[in-house]
Amino acid sequence: MLFIEGRRGLSFGLAGIVLALILAGCEETNTYVEPPPPKVTVAQPLIQEVTDYLEFTGSTVASERVDVPARVSGVLQSMHFTPGTIVEAGELLFIIDPKEYKAQLQAAQAELAAAHAQLKRAETEYQRAERLFKKQAGSESDVVKWQGERDVARAAIQREQARVDRAKLDLGYTQVTAPITGRVGRNQVDVGNLVGEGQATVLTDITRYDPMYVYFDLNERDLLRVMAIYKKRVEEKGIDSAAESQVRAEIPLYLGLADEPGFPHQGVFDFSESGVDPETGTIRLRGVLQNPGMPPTLIPGLFVRVRLPIAQRPDMSLVTERAIGADQSGRFLLVVNSENIIEKRNIQQGQLVDGMRVIEEGLQNDDWVVVNGIQRARPGAKVDPEKTEMASLTASARGQAMAAKAKPAAAEVPVSDEKPE
Repeated sequence: MLFIEGRRGLSFGLAGIVLALILAGCEETNTYVEPPPPKVTVAQPLIQEVTDYLEFTGSTVASERVDVPARVSGVLQSMHFTPGTIVEAGELLFIIDPKEYKAQLQAAQAELAAAHAQLKRAETEYQRAERLFKKQAGSESDVVKWQGERDVARAAIQREQARVDRAKLDLGYTQVTAPITGRVGRNQVDVGNLVGEGQATVLTDITRYDPMYVYFDLNERDLLRVMAIYKKRVEEKGIDSAAESQVRAEIPLYLGLADEPGFPHQGVFDFSESGVDPETGTIRLRGVLQNPGMPPTLIPGLFVRVRLPIAQRPDMSLVTERAIGADQSGRFLLVVNSENIIEKRNIQQGQLVDGMRVIEEGLQNDDWVVVNGIQRARPGAKVDPEKTEMASLTASARGQAMAAKAKPAAAEVPVSDEKPE
């Protein structure tokens, strides 16, 4: 009995030792392994010349617009144009019944002929009286009388000639012609109506679309900046009026419509008012743009976006807009230093150029800016940078890449082995 219990205790002891050895072999050391640094994409700033612009909202105005009135009274006899088409200067538009004015011209010409006859008679009598007076066969009073008659006849000729000229003008006004080249509007009076009675009747209007004007307002602060630049250019060219007009012609201006991206239309700065409006603190400026074609690209009355370049600055740093962050301290960039550690750079940003933001302050030309993976980058943390070119991130470059990616491949036409029946 004691032997059995001893063997049983020995068995339990050996089992415990084996179990302890097995558990000891399963235990592992719990040590911390640092995760790999996050991957980010970095690029150096794009360095290029940048043009500073001022942008405005303006409106288009026709370079010329005239009303075509009836300059004489009468019944509108005929119309010789199609509304909405282009007419040339001098082209016939309307005819007012000319019968009355032809009769007036004939009467004036008859009066002129009578005045010439009266002058001829007075000249003959004057010469006769003067010969008789020299021979002491006539009186001096006859000489004075016919001399006066001659002078009156000469004045009568001038008066009648003026009446003839006036009658010719009135007869010419019965043919209403286009004063300028442009697009003619609708006829505002139908054929058969009496026009020009008491006051001039507007028959139609003509608008010149080419060139087209655009008007916009410049505030006082930007005006002073533009004046300084303009003055410098004039001094470089000279101060005479010819040089001043040449400098003005060299200032480009860009325009975009509401449904157009960017500013695809180019013109030149043309005119400014003589002073600032004290009520608004702005000055009215004008640009001129070529506007050929029918229908034209621009028509009067459009609200447009205007861009005016004022200065060029070389070697400016540009980064993609998606690399710029913002917090309570302002705008910032994340930069990777030589040890692959993230640094935060507070910046002052400028204008947008082709999807790239000009960095005025806070960035060096050789800095590596985080452009992708910004959410994984923290100031003071180490990263695994992958380099790329900032030029590949411009709006134009991305657009070309997307267009190339979206271009469908040529469809392959399967070849069938079946013979037609």
